[in-house]
Amino acid sequence: MTGEAASRAHLGLPGNQQHLLEAVAATGKPIVLVVFSGRPLTLGWAANHVPAILEAWFPGMQAGPALVRVLFGDVNPSGKLTVSFPRSVGQEPLYYNALNTGRPADGIDLTRPPTDHHEKYHSRYVDEQNSALFPFGYGLSYTNFTYSPLQLSATQLSPSGLNQKTEQSLHVSTTVKNSGSRSGDEIVELYIRLRGANISLPVRQLEGFQRITLAAGESKRVEFTVGRDELAFWNIDMQNTVEPASATVWIGPSSAEGESADFAISK
Repeated sequence: MTGEAASRAHLGLPGNQQHLLEAVAATGKPIVLVVFSGRPLTLGWAANHVPAILEAWFPGMQAGPALVRVLFGDVNPSGKLTVSFPRSVGQEPLYYNALNTGRPADGIDLTRPPTDHHEKYHSRYVDEQNSALFPFGYGLSYTNFTYSPLQLSATQLSPSGLNQKTEQSLHVSTTVKNSGSRSGDEIVELYIRLRGANISLPVRQLEGFQRITLAAGESKRVEFTVGRDELAFWNIDMQNTVEPASATVWIGPSSAEGESADFAISK
């Protein structure tokens, strides 16, 4: 049901698979849902009723041994989603690096229908949340990781210095701690937003990631370098350049989480 000429009007589990899942869950036994799919599915019921979901995609001939090692705890999973999983098919197309809207729903409670004109007239759904069920970059582990507030080497950069490569780059760092009881890998993700440029830019853009391994209780300082490559874009004149802008940087475990800090790109 995935691939060329395989469009779907509904993204739930096909056929009787949803009924089977509900019947198995009704037994009260602890279960894990293993999903083989080539596209994001709407898994809202499973997310609310199944203790664990393992997205296997199409893993090939060694799928069995790989899945068994994860399910039995021989391997601590560390994969992160490369797409956003919607709550409803009506949210599609859904992607984390969307452009800002003229009526952003900042500060509005999207977990319930609007109750007045102030809540209604924003870029929102009246019958669903705007956010993804599982956002881009999301993924769980058999341990837990915590992030400290960000530290910046500077709070202001020069666009001319970055374009001419004469100015030193910005260094952004955080401390990641394995606060769980077993070792694991974490993929630390860096996102940036630029505001005030001469074209519209995404509300968040992935600009880097690092995989780190931490023993239980171990902490590690993770640093990213933010320079011309991370801050340049093709402007309205089709020039690849860095422009004056207000910037926000995030470091976290997904596109919907993380610690943030602000800096300026100004003359």
